[in-house]
Amino acid sequence: MISQRKRGLQTVLLLVQSLLITIAMALCLEVTSLFTNFSARQVQHYPIYALIMTVGLFVELARRNHEGKQVDPFSDSFPAQHRASLSQTAYAIGALFTFLTISRDTYFARSSLLPLVPLVYFILLFSNRYLWRLIAYPLFRGVRKGRILLIGTPAEGVHLKKWLASKEIYGMDTIGYLSDEPQNEGLEGFCYLGTTVEAETTITQQEITQVILLQLPESADEHMRLMATLNRHGLRLLIYNNLEEKLNHPVIYMEDDGHHFIALRKEPLENPLNRMAKRTLDIAVSLPVILFILPPIAFMVWIIQRIYSPGPLFFRQMRAGIQNNQFLIWKFRTMRVNNEEARQATINDARIFPGGQLLRRLSIDELPQFLNVLGGTMSVTGPRPHLIEHNEQFAREIASYPIRTVVKPGITGLAQIRGFRGEARTSNDIALRLESDISYLENWRLTLDLIIIMRTAWQMLFPPPTAY
Repeated sequence: MISQRKRGLQTVLLLVQSLLITIAMALCLEVTSLFTNFSARQVQHYPIYALIMTVGLFVELARRNHEGKQVDPFSDSFPAQHRASLSQTAYAIGALFTFLTISRDTYFARSSLLPLVPLVYFILLFSNRYLWRLIAYPLFRGVRKGRILLIGTPAEGVHLKKWLASKEIYGMDTIGYLSDEPQNEGLEGFCYLGTTVEAETTITQQEITQVILLQLPESADEHMRLMATLNRHGLRLLIYNNLEEKLNHPVIYMEDDGHHFIALRKEPLENPLNRMAKRTLDIAVSLPVILFILPPIAFMVWIIQRIYSPGPLFFRQMRAGIQNNQFLIWKFRTMRVNNEEARQATINDARIFPGGQLLRRLSIDELPQFLNVLGGTMSVTGPRPHLIEHNEQFAREIASYPIRTVVKPGITGLAQIRGFRGEARTSNDIALRLESDISYLENWRLTLDLIIIMRTAWQMLFPPPTAY
């Protein structure tokens, strides 16, 4: 019910915004024509321009709703309203500009865009900040005004206090609550109306139109009695879902073949098309590096090794890959021969020969891993592969650590471009890297890989302090 009211208000507000933008655009075109040689003004074309901008606004709204954006105009937060207005302006003006370019329209004075863009933004900002409240008031009053009754434990209702207050603009007034527990702190400001056995009497006396259950009744009989009461009075029902609080983790709802499930995270790379796109990018990046960059760099590294620490050009080590499957990782050797202990490198590590420190700081020692990428054991981007011993140690310190292994390890990753490189000294260091790795696997998209690759290239030229 509340979601439908919000969606309807969004649509009405968008139509009002479109009308205001149409007026503003016509004004800009008329004023521009007075100060320019542009004389081919045709009023009959204005509705077409307005329709195109309206389409842009609706596309922006659809994108925001599809992505589940929490930032929307219906908020008391000025930064949220500002961001929403900027996004709407970009889509509206972008749609108009695209139409003008493709259609080669000659009736719209391009000079009008200069004043039109800020004018559209300020119209949207004003309407997002003030106008929607004026629209909401007549829409949700009278017989559309809802009277809400809370039923359940007051401790659960505490989480909804702020939310309930924010929904008053939609005509949703909380009358009070019923609970079998003694009155306690938490729901101050809400009237205690009795125990749950008094539900029917309270619903009748208080003219309740909607009930929010703070948790499901423990017994099936109690649940059936309550449902019968609600159905008998024709009341709307919402059940508060506090599963995320109980699990202390966001949850994902999914349906398959009529069965409903709850998962802890999205995994875009479970889609084979996404994996194919990622693999294509891996090959497109690794193949040129192996053919044209790796050979001269290998020769340069070999010269440095001959000067400071003669020995093998490459260093290979067993690492943990996807699903903890072990693989041999390739690197340029930066430590002295027979001094590759299974521990993290540290600042001024005595095992690293003088030239090796520079190779590590510029991440040149990682270049042979493109061989792993081409072979399929690694990706260009992803969680960094650690030593088997370190994986076991980190998993003991943070229980959710192995989750990062559900995707291929990478030469670089989200954690690395955020500055989480070098030695992990504390559990907090590990937790910060893990947070980035999980964010990567939950929010993967091809553009994210491209961003990581570009920022890594920048960091190779200008290494962060943690690069050693």
